[in-house]
Amino acid sequence: MPVLIRDGDKRRALNCSLGFAISSAFSAVLAAQVPVASLVFEKYAVASQTRESSEAGAEALSRGGNAVDAAIAAAFALAVTYPQAGNLGGGGFMVIHFPRGAGGPRQTTIDFREAAPAKAHARMFLGEEGKYDARRHHWSHLAVGVPGTAAGLGLAHARYGKMAWKELLAPAIRLARDGFTATRGLTASLQPVLGQLQPPEAARFFMKDGRPLQPGEVWAQPELAATLDRLAGSGPAEFYRGETARLLVREMDRGGGWITREDLAGYQAVEREAVRGTYRGWEVISMGPPSSGGAAIIEMLNLLEGDDLAHAGWGSAASIHLMAEAMRRAFADRARWLGDPDQNSIPLPDLLSKAYAARLRQTISEHAASRSSPGSFEWPEEGRETTHLSTVDGNGMAVALTTTLEQPYGARIAVPGAGFLLNNEMGDFNAAPELTTREGLIGTPPNLAAPRKRMLSSMSPTVILKDGELVAVLGSPGGRTIINTVLGAVTNLLDHRMRIQEAIDAPRLHHQWLPDELWLERGFSPDTLRLLEALGHTVKIHSIPQGSVMAIARDPKTGRLEAGVDRRLPDGAAAGR
Repeated sequence: MPVLIRDGDKRRALNCSLGFAISSAFSAVLAAQVPVASLVFEKYAVASQTRESSEAGAEALSRGGNAVDAAIAAAFALAVTYPQAGNLGGGGFMVIHFPRGAGGPRQTTIDFREAAPAKAHARMFLGEEGKYDARRHHWSHLAVGVPGTAAGLGLAHARYGKMAWKELLAPAIRLARDGFTATRGLTASLQPVLGQLQPPEAARFFMKDGRPLQPGEVWAQPELAATLDRLAGSGPAEFYRGETARLLVREMDRGGGWITREDLAGYQAVEREAVRGTYRGWEVISMGPPSSGGAAIIEMLNLLEGDDLAHAGWGSAASIHLMAEAMRRAFADRARWLGDPDQNSIPLPDLLSKAYAARLRQTISEHAASRSSPGSFEWPEEGRETTHLSTVDGNGMAVALTTTLEQPYGARIAVPGAGFLLNNEMGDFNAAPELTTREGLIGTPPNLAAPRKRMLSSMSPTVILKDGELVAVLGSPGGRTIINTVLGAVTNLLDHRMRIQEAIDAPRLHHQWLPDELWLERGFSPDTLRLLEALGHTVKIHSIPQGSVMAIARDPKTGRLEAGVDRRLPDGAAAGR
């Protein structure tokens, strides 16, 4: 769908969508390097997964709001227009960069990751006779974590927002009440899940006059509008102590879930210190535990800093080999050490140190791939249905915000009367103590379920700085691939000096230690693939798109902002001035 982009005082239309059949078509398009017009803005910009969300963020900025206000407005709009991942019933992470003159430059993060209910325990996903039950783990009411989105956006607003809370929810309320035009991407993603929703009558939330929604139709969500209106009037606490909480607990009781009114009332978003690293003179700011993303990215960049990726060349067997070996080691450390920092002792300073990377780099051979052994560490499958948005305001304040429901449409459990879906983030906990299978189940202590514990995540909202000034803000969905998707975009930008859209369009790679496979998108040369196999890599070409980066880069000379919108998923858009 065309997106109106403001460039100075002129308006022009840009189509940022490839359509829903992108999983088979995206690689050929990107491999051919179809040129895309730069999305250049003079003052401020928002990049997100839907046009309406980006416009809601840009509207906040046009009315004097800052980057936090824009992120909040855009996130609530995503809860309406991108139900497969935008949410009220999920959680996420926010990284905020404050420019000079605002007590900075400095950075902080907001952790609003979902939490386990008080009844949770390490063996809760075992069924009859103590056998692991994947349905309980991922697709039952027990799979639902206490949602954090309302609390997290509320905390960010209370501490760093400028506009009135009601104003920031107004675009989302309008979209839910009056409706918006459904895209082909939205309707195609909805249709397969309509028959899977719980309770069955919840399917009506996502239908039009009792039938599946069609592209081009206006879709209104009156129950969701009423919920957003309550949140606007009473503040974030309404979700956890008001009518919305009552409706949510009623559905938990109906389906045998464990979330209680006490669990909701006790949930708190947390402001945490960002994790920090440096890479060839740039500063890297990202999210720390309970997200593994920032720590893993900084560890990998520390490993890669000892090699000249620019000289090796983008897409060469040498550069891919070095990146895969860095990924392999960081993911092994992820499995061994990372979890909820409030319930685990994590050696974070060691993992982020240059000295540790130097020692670990000695284990990498330029001439042969390492071998990943299951040993004692594997991890559960992590859902891919997440969404990321980036905002930059006219003063240089920037926000990277990643939110998630876990799998597409979460647990596919709706809250009747409230109009939104619940997450299945409990599936990110390890399955059970000492349970290891070749399919990827494990019982390492850092990420076993426990009361009020936050499950490990791969979300990687990231900010890049140079001498304290903003260079780029970015992030992506994609489950465990998020980490390597963001890493690739960062090295494309900094090592290979690509423009932001080029850095996003370039084919991606992923290695996660186990399984011992190097996943590549289409677009790398056949000669490169043969050389990687000769080094000992097991190369797998994936037709499923890896991630969907939404990024904004700042030109250090002119101060202009260039938004990058990933074309791997439909409907992504940028807006600004």
